[in-house]
Amino acid sequence: MTNKDKIRATLEQGQGIFRLKPVFVPRRFAQAGKRLRLHPDDYYALGTERGSIKERWFSSVIPAMNGPLAPADEGMSYVAVNPDASDKFLLKDAIEALGAEIIGEELYEKYGTWPMYSKFFDFETPLFHHLHLDDAAAALVGRMGKPEAYYFPPQLNNHPGQFPVTYFGYDPDVTMEEVKARLLDYEAGDNRITELSRAYRIELGTGWYTPPGVVHAPGSYLTYEPQWNSDVNSVHENIVSGEVYPYEFLTENCPDDQKRDIDYILSLMDWEKNVDPHYKKHYFRPPLTCEHSDERHIEKWITYGNEYFGAKELTILPGQTVVVKDPVAYGTILVQGHGKFGVHDTEAAGTLRFGQMSGDEFFVSEQAAQAGITITNDSLWEPLVFLKHFGPNYPAMP
Repeated sequence: MTNKDKIRATLEQGQGIFRLKPVFVPRRFAQAGKRLRLHPDDYYALGTERGSIKERWFSSVIPAMNGPLAPADEGMSYVAVNPDASDKFLLKDAIEALGAEIIGEELYEKYGTWPMYSKFFDFETPLFHHLHLDDAAAALVGRMGKPEAYYFPPQLNNHPGQFPVTYFGYDPDVTMEEVKARLLDYEAGDNRITELSRAYRIELGTGWYTPPGVVHAPGSYLTYEPQWNSDVNSVHENIVSGEVYPYEFLTENCPDDQKRDIDYILSLMDWEKNVDPHYKKHYFRPPLTCEHSDERHIEKWITYGNEYFGAKELTILPGQTVVVKDPVAYGTILVQGHGKFGVHDTEAAGTLRFGQMSGDEFFVSEQAAQAGITITNDSLWEPLVFLKHFGPNYPAMP
């Protein structure tokens, strides 16, 4: 059997649904929040030099940009052929082999692959104040721009971490010269740049959209983060929770001849968005309940209002069976409950060992999504709750 034959047979056996193996990613900076449902002994499963595991990636066809020690496939999703995933293949390879059969004609013709992914990021401490480059700036270093969104799932936030507050942009009264002065102090001492920003306390069950070029310092709740297939940063804050970040964090995605050009570094910001006096009005994302919700299930838009990706929270009430249809392909992660997802058994993770298969993550082909997935909640007590991430082609996204 060729690899393409195996991919097609796996898709057919799952009736258009792939089961995905968990993808855990370490980071060298900050502290792990330990809410990923990973066994406590496994947060350093890849060794202390790699850092603790702080992220789980979903529906990913791209590798993590994670330093020279990272394997080539770190961050990439694998499709399980058998129950323990001892036989598997990359989701990226499946889409390259079957193309529109999996992601639909529109996405395949425009992008040639699945163009987004999602993740849980899980930090005990707040992240540094940083931005993601837009397409024009990212192209100068051979990358793509990166918009992203956040949702704070209650099911994975049993504790708030040390600082459940997120900074966005800069105060509308702050000037570019003030920001410039703080960045020029990057190697001199603590630049305390969030003194120029504004912060919002995180509300569980809500979210935000962050455009490229907007500086932000995410707070310490575990966050579900749909995003574009890219990872390009410029870090404005040099010391966070006592951890020092070198100058290269500010300039690692600048052309070599621009790494000491402070005006170029400042140009990576979308200044008008950063000092928007109505930032929350424009970018806060409370959940929007879908009209088709009923006494058996509730579906809400949790990421919306942008041209790149969307996400929904789907809740099946105890003991109920529902056929759920969507017009496009999507990935999904189950965060609460147990039951059936199409032909697959499904259960939210309890305590996973690193490398272990789970029953909580799937990728649904466009054809299967359009036909409808029969989902059953086998619990008499708890809801069955999925988070679903979509590309840019969902026609009815708010």
